[in-house]
Amino acid sequence: MQNLIITTVQSEADVRGILALQQKNLKKNLTPEQIESQGFVTVEHKFSVLKAMNEAQPSVIAKDGEQVVGYCLAMLPEFRNDVPEIMSLFDTIDEIELEGRPLKEFNYVVMGQVCVGDGYRSIGLFDGMYQQLRKELSDKFDMCITDISSRNVRSQKAHARIGFQNIKDFYDAQLNETWRVVMWDWRW
Repeated sequence: MQNLIITTVQSEADVRGILALQQKNLKKNLTPEQIESQGFVTVEHKFSVLKAMNEAQPSVIAKDGEQVVGYCLAMLPEFRNDVPEIMSLFDTIDEIELEGRPLKEFNYVVMGQVCVGDGYRSIGLFDGMYQQLRKELSDKFDMCITDISSRNVRSQKAHARIGFQNIKDFYDAQLNETWRVVMWDWRW
């Protein structure tokens, strides 16, 4: 862990590293005990889509040497149709009002997924990656929006600690899941 850095995606190897870490943390690949104690990720990205997302807006990653051990996937609204599992989040954003205006009128980025690998949790990577994300993107975007499974208590607590606020819950029938939409306001 002495070669630990927080940076942005620089190469196809970084994109492949994200996908490898994602596979290890997908809900479908974990035990119920791991899901409850360590959290999980739901969406399984395709290489081509993830590569395009990172070409449009590089995501923040944590690396130990050359190995990706954490990531925060920045997702621009124009990718809403490229990841079917997250379309319901964008549809919900379209319905939300903030300060008397439709939320979709604000300049926002979506956190497409965040993950810290086993063995690297509880050492500050989650917070560090989000702080780097804000440093990289707050001059371009008003806020960061994401949704969290209502069953992922670990992630809900971590996002609240960073400064995300709950703005709406919704049920996604396709995934049979209740999601909590949260927002981190970068305007102040």
